Amino acid sequence: MIASPAILAPVDEQLASDVHRGLSVARKWLPSRLFYDSAGSRLFDQITELPEYYLTRTERGILTSYAPEMIAWAADSKRLRITELGAGSADKTRLLLTEAVALQGSVVYEPVDLSPDALAAAKQRIEREIVAVTVAPRVMDYTNGPKLDLGPVDAGERRLVLYIGSSIGNFDRSEAAELLGRVRAGLGPGDALLLGVDLVKDEAKLQAAYDDAAGVTAAFNLNMLAHLNRELDADFDLAAFQHRAVWNSAESRMEMHLQARTAQRVHFERLGFEVDFSAGESIHTENSYKYLPGQAEATLNAAGFAPIQTWADTQGWFAVCLGRVA
Repeated sequence: MIASPAILAPVDEQLASDVHRGLSVARKWLPSRLFYDSAGSRLFDQITELPEYYLTRTERGILTSYAPEMIAWAADSKRLRITELGAGSADKTRLLLTEAVALQGSVVYEPVDLSPDALAAAKQRIEREIVAVTVAPRVMDYTNGPKLDLGPVDAGERRLVLYIGSSIGNFDRSEAAELLGRVRAGLGPGDALLLGVDLVKDEAKLQAAYDDAAGVTAAFNLNMLAHLNRELDADFDLAAFQHRAVWNSAESRMEMHLQARTAQRVHFERLGFEVDFSAGESIHTENSYKYLPGQAEATLNAAGFAPIQTWADTQGWFAVCLGRVA
């Protein structure tokens, strides 16, 4: 009996384009969105609990202290619908949802993410833990398109968009303003954006946060290559690459790289494409820009939001800023 040929899913055109563009240039790169397949999302959740990774617990502390104030400022005597960009597991978001329920009795929550698995897990957990929250997940890439198209809110509602977790740090200053401008274009008068940003601090503190002793961040970075192996029938040998985290003081950003340990050739079977790496050559996989005080508010203003209020921790490590559409 002749075996039937395997039926392969169509190649994601955006993924194929990203790989061609990013790995065909002298300074190789891949977009950080490729981190977040199911395995990557799980690894990132582990990263947020690491002792070195101050970002999540510091932002959680700010939200714990100021969530009632944030919700009251955003609502401004109106009913809120809450939308979150890059929601992932939505762990910290529960603090804000709980306050919204306390203020208005119930709330619709729209988590936006690329990972259907992460969204499904978040929906199940949040609706179980906070029964007055209705979760309406949206699987989409919020970084593309002329505007963030979320559709209208109900009569008498205002939308509060959450972009917390320092995700805006993955974009340079002009890209950040453009992204927030697309968010602004999809909102109406009175709607608001709550933005979390990581602030500039001691280099050793930053380095430890992006290269933890347990190697979880390294596994997270290397999983991008495993993702490409699965999706594109590539043959990356993960053991032939190593994780590197670098502080770029001139650009005020932490960088993540995957560095080839040896000279090698990688084939992408489904793309009919191959890439040569020399020993020591790297793929730039992520930037995480750190903000000086006042820069987040300036970015909001450049995107068309009026900065309303900023909350920070006592050490000045992290800030959460609220901007409103006039």
